[in-house]
Amino acid sequence: MTTTDDAYETTVTVRFRDLDPMGQVHNGVVLQYVEEARVRYFRDVLDVDITDINGAIAGQDIDYRAPITYGASVAVRYRVTEIGESSLTMAFEVRADGELAAEGEVVHVALDDADAPTGIPESWVERIRAFEGGDVDR
Repeated sequence: MTTTDDAYETTVTVRFRDLDPMGQVHNGVVLQYVEEARVRYFRDVLDVDITDINGAIAGQDIDYRAPITYGASVAVRYRVTEIGESSLTMAFEVRADGELAAEGEVVHVALDDADAPTGIPESWVERIRAFEGGDVDR
């Protein structure tokens, strides 16, 4: 995955309860950090409260690169890499103390009231392109 300087970045706090018996953040918790970044991206970039929309994760891929331990400074970088008719493909990086800990991709599908895929709102497309420099594939 490649990120650019225009990626959205947010920090998350490693809590003691996030750790597994080996003293590392559990792999499933790393996905919760990614989810938190996605919620914040929708809020801060799209100006949408994710609880006010209907959507689903259609795919998620993650590669773990290094452990995250208690006390680490964790940042998640997020950017939209592709805007589909009804989906957003979003790449992410999770960094612990500046070191790449995980990277991957999430596909978020917009759904209508009947839970069927629906078009990505044009307002989202405009906000994504304004934030990310207009170089997002569609």
